[in-house]
Amino acid sequence: MTEHTLKAFEDELHALSVSIAQMGGLTEAQLGTALDAIVRRDTQLAERAIASDAAIDDLEHKIEAATVRLIALHQPMAVDLREAIAAIKISIDLERIGDLAKNIAKRALVLQNDFEGANRLIQGIARMGRLAQRQLKQVLDAYANRDAAAAMEVWREDEEIDAMYNSVFRELLTYMMEDPRTIGVSTHLLFVAKNIERIGDHATNIAETVGYLVTGEWVHDERPKGDTTSTTAVGAGN
Repeated sequence: MTEHTLKAFEDELHALSVSIAQMGGLTEAQLGTALDAIVRRDTQLAERAIASDAAIDDLEHKIEAATVRLIALHQPMAVDLREAIAAIKISIDLERIGDLAKNIAKRALVLQNDFEGANRLIQGIARMGRLAQRQLKQVLDAYANRDAAAAMEVWREDEEIDAMYNSVFRELLTYMMEDPRTIGVSTHLLFVAKNIERIGDHATNIAETVGYLVTGEWVHDERPKGDTTSTTAVGAGN
């Protein structure tokens, strides 16, 4: 590469990182707004979270286009190629987190008129949500700092969200069995909890991508999982 071409390439790589940071910030804010909408039963917050998804989708498309252009023009190798691959993969996971946050906000709208007696259950979901927010922030910081060790800490913490999801799942099942009138609200809350659990999975995906970006190796260990709700559902019927 000429000096001019190398400078342009480095600028494009830096712009990708900046775009990922911007997308991550928007996704963090959207998730926080959606969770607040559930806890506070606030329709305005829910609508704000839903509306903000368009900007996240737009950034994902721009990052993909910029990355394809960079690869086509510069044919990067080694760590530079990993930077490009990581940008695409992380943007996809952030876009999916945005979709899940939007789904949480939509549940907040439905729950406005069906919330009596659910406050106790909301607290467990709120704790799950705070943990998912923390994981997302930590893994985005790990990407910004190119810190594989910090990314792996997030990877290992995914089991904690799964354990919290198991607890909420069982509690909601008990709630529904004890009082069939709560089936409607409990079902919506189950979907909220599952969306949060899936957000944790996407944060774990990003952690694996950061590890690959820094080390050049994908994680080969089995991902720690603690979601036992499928066996819980079977056991409940015996």
